[in-house]
Amino acid sequence: MRRFRIRPTLKKKKFIKKYLLKSTLLCLVVISSFLFGVLADKILILRSEATTLSAVEENNKELASVQNKVIKKNYVFKIKWGDLGKRMVEDGVIDKAKLAQAVVGADKLPKDLDKYFEDGQNKIEVNQQNAQFWVDVLWGLGLANKNKILETGAMMQDGDASNFASTGGWTLGVDEPMSYYSNYNYITLSDKQQETVEEIAGNIYRPCCGNSTAFPDCNHGMAMLGLIELMVSQGKSPDEIYKTALAFNTYWFPDTYLDIAYYLAQNDRDYEKTSPKEILSKTFSSAMGAEAIRKKIGTIQWFDSGSGGSCGA
Repeated sequence: MRRFRIRPTLKKKKFIKKYLLKSTLLCLVVISSFLFGVLADKILILRSEATTLSAVEENNKELASVQNKVIKKNYVFKIKWGDLGKRMVEDGVIDKAKLAQAVVGADKLPKDLDKYFEDGQNKIEVNQQNAQFWVDVLWGLGLANKNKILETGAMMQDGDASNFASTGGWTLGVDEPMSYYSNYNYITLSDKQQETVEEIAGNIYRPCCGNSTAFPDCNHGMAMLGLIELMVSQGKSPDEIYKTALAFNTYWFPDTYLDIAYYLAQNDRDYEKTSPKEILSKTFSSAMGAEAIRKKIGTIQWFDSGSGGSCGA
């Protein structure tokens, strides 16, 4: 039987071509829309990442700016140390071998620290590296130097000062700590100078405790007392003493003072232009004040800022 092929008419051919063209265009539109969506999402992600990175960089710049204002490379103070270190060693208040182990983990101190146990030291340098050394040495001075704050002040409110961290925790001497307590005339003060010491000590707080230096129940408080007594005896002005005390506290409690500086900046205040006396006050530098500020600004991860150690040897 003969077969016949049915050929599409010209009209049908045009219809088929038109249909295929529309289908192809529709597919292209769908594919284009999908690719555009993917591209748009990618652009949004990249923009978001760029914005986040920019915000992080800006935040890091701000933190670095704050840190540069607070944590200095070092301070050199014209405070006559003289032979105090040497005398404390001779009296057994400080055992140099014990001190060396506590500070550097060795039997001997490095030369830059050992020099403070020689006579004729007319300057004191403090920095991040020797902050713990000065906590311990000034602690010994504050503990051993005879002063009314130790004998009739808050330390003796219960009639026994032996159980505080600043007394019972002193393990860097030759004998038991209370044998040194307010027992040596390392620093001589007039009645007027004693009043100045008491006034300044009452205004300087530390973030590890809720007490002022007038109640030196921990090592940092006792160390600060020794520093205040030394500076007052040499005729330093209260402003100079507060400025110096803040420098030492900054090395001993770096994160606290970075937080304070950041808090001040958020309130349009400049840390460097704020009175050291105000910064050292109960509002900012006490344990309660520092905690209140931390709650307001949140936890900030500061760059490596060092530490002055804990409330013990």
